[in-house]
Amino acid sequence: MEQQANVREATENDLAQVLQLYAQPEIDDGVVLDLEHAKTLLARFAAYPDYKLYVALLEEKVVGSFALLIMDNLGHMGAKSGVMEDVVVDPTIHRKGVGKAMMSAAFEVCRAKGCYKLSLSANLKRDAAHSFYEAIGFERHGYSFLIPLEET
Repeated sequence: MEQQANVREATENDLAQVLQLYAQPEIDDGVVLDLEHAKTLLARFAAYPDYKLYVALLEEKVVGSFALLIMDNLGHMGAKSGVMEDVVVDPTIHRKGVGKAMMSAAFEVCRAKGCYKLSLSANLKRDAAHSFYEAIGFERHGYSFLIPLEET
């Protein structure tokens, strides 16, 4: 049964619960930032023109999260684009509507900001996530490339 999750911009007070979500084996496998470092990074989000962390709540408990960056572009006649990162939902409530609520919130923000697209990438191993994204209308488009950069 789907539950109606409330999605809002995250605050510093939400970070401990967000970090617990990232500790999942399929996400960061228990290795997450310490709370103070996470607070510092969240504060840095404000330096970007339009970069925010969002949380999904059920009964005031954080059960999902995502980051959303709205980028200006020179191509596409200056139309903006949205990029989602760090999408996570508590595995005990998968298929309960939380992911859909988060995606709907992201779609709304992107439409309101005049974005021509919203993109995200998902690890090749996360087949269930791929199926979910396709079921709500995302299309596979091109290829995603990355190169690991060693810390100096």
